[in-house]
Amino acid sequence: MYILNVFFTQKQKFRISNHLSSQTKTNIIMINQWIFNALTPEQEKNQAQITEALGVSPILTKLLVQRGINTFEDAKKFFRPDLNDLHDPFLIKDMDKAVERLNKALSKKEKILIYGDYDVDGTTAVALVYMFLSRFTNAIEFYIPDRYTEGYGISYKAIDFANENGFSLIIALDCGIKAIDKVAYAKEAGIDFIICDHHTPDATLPAAVAVLDSKREDCTYPYKHLSGCGVGFKLMQAFAQNNGIDFALLKPSLDLVAVSIACDIVPIAGENRILAYYGLKQLSESPSVGLKGIIDVCKLSGKELSISDIVFKIGPRINASGRMQSGYEVVELLTSHDVAFAKEKSACINDYNDARRDIDKRTTDEAKTVLVNDEDLKNRRSIVIYNAEWSKGIVGIVASRLCEEYYKPTIVLTKANGFISGSARSVQGFDLYSAIDSCRDLLENFGGHMYAAGLTMKEENLDEFTRRFEEFVAQNILENQLVPQIEIDAEVKFNDLTPKFFRILKQFSPFGPGNMKPVFCTRRVFDYEGNSRPVGKDQEHLKLELVDSSCENVMSGIAFRMSDYNEHLKALNPLDICYTLEENTFNGNNSMQLMIRDIQLSK
Repeated sequence: MYILNVFFTQKQKFRISNHLSSQTKTNIIMINQWIFNALTPEQEKNQAQITEALGVSPILTKLLVQRGINTFEDAKKFFRPDLNDLHDPFLIKDMDKAVERLNKALSKKEKILIYGDYDVDGTTAVALVYMFLSRFTNAIEFYIPDRYTEGYGISYKAIDFANENGFSLIIALDCGIKAIDKVAYAKEAGIDFIICDHHTPDATLPAAVAVLDSKREDCTYPYKHLSGCGVGFKLMQAFAQNNGIDFALLKPSLDLVAVSIACDIVPIAGENRILAYYGLKQLSESPSVGLKGIIDVCKLSGKELSISDIVFKIGPRINASGRMQSGYEVVELLTSHDVAFAKEKSACINDYNDARRDIDKRTTDEAKTVLVNDEDLKNRRSIVIYNAEWSKGIVGIVASRLCEEYYKPTIVLTKANGFISGSARSVQGFDLYSAIDSCRDLLENFGGHMYAAGLTMKEENLDEFTRRFEEFVAQNILENQLVPQIEIDAEVKFNDLTPKFFRILKQFSPFGPGNMKPVFCTRRVFDYEGNSRPVGKDQEHLKLELVDSSCENVMSGIAFRMSDYNEHLKALNPLDICYTLEENTFNGNNSMQLMIRDIQLSK
């Protein structure tokens, strides 16, 4: 792996000096790093073997080896995911106990409460388990906590509800791994818990009947990165397997699993790749009534859906319900069989999303104003920002936007129910969870992953938390982690990008963490016959027609917010570009297009 620096103005990441045509680099500062992923000698050996076995471009086999695909058999499983390769769910620690308790509840007609968080992962998990178990009992309901009055995770209010209404078993999804006191409280009331979680556990686990979490130290399950909905799916798979229920009854719920995998940013590799692959097929070809309603309002009907479609269109609308109104509503939608109801509810949720966007933008602008005017914040390695008036439902989005723009570990906090709470996001390579964990004595509650977390604290602890969090970040973050990075998989010539190459590349999907869309670099590209031009309302984008030194292929591309490079191109000066390959459809014709990620001046 080696690094190449790319330079841009600070104010506008993709803007360059007006004097590029003269190739001056004054007033230009480092923003991005290009990191070229090189193979080790052992990987090069594997690449040669797999190239011979597959008979495809060495560039493609390099991409495979980078993803841990080292043999023909590995490649076969990668390109042809098979549901038969799903792991035995009983390999998850406590799964036998969970199924035994569930069978007991069903046989004795106990009332079962399906409980889950209010975000996409939680609501899809609740919908999946509720719908599947509803085939076998009527004594079942679901419960989604209120973001503002109950907060994240299992709540005492929910347990009181269960007790008052005769529920004796709660299945908690996408939460509960740290709910020691709450599970004990439920046990005193005669209520058992089955916990299905995927967050990092503490050394002490709740005293539930079963705790299903592959991240447990004593769990030997072969795959550690299931989503919360994925864990719920494995419970239902185990239940079906134990009771001789045909897997075909469970397969339609894979659309919900795919949505959770995409939105919870878990790796799309191993078992998740199989689940996402078939989940996307289900979502594209025969989605549930509720998801079809959301697909329609997103104007995605009739399209072969991708992970990106879920992340940027479907997921935000599902989340908007929990952020702006109630996560309960979205579960009502996801479990509905009524087309008219789904259409109406999807339209409401779409309105919530529009309102969320307005609040999100306003709050982000307010946060940026604070950061611009605070010299102390500018000099820190982290961002911790608090405003008691901000909406709890959008602080996660704001944290993501600030982290992306300022490229520092970021925590955005607000006040709810007498406590300060909020969301945290991290930069590439920095373990945010560990940073928050180092301050756990100041917190009432926290949980999450390496790159995203949530936390709650008393107001009097905010200043000390801010100081200690910054201290941990400053001591542990690397300098290169404070600079946006673009990992480049391979350097190519345009004549490498043949139709056959593109057809095989598309089979690498579904793309996401653990299998990101490959990024290519081509050096010394030139404008083709003056055809490149600025486009867009404000002429801020650049429509490209390019050739490289091979002079064989003319490649079309689009570079968003990079129109200042136009003069440089028109002066017949070369550029180095990095990009992904996308399929462009126009007038019924499909073609390969470069989606430009970054540009630098050729040396």
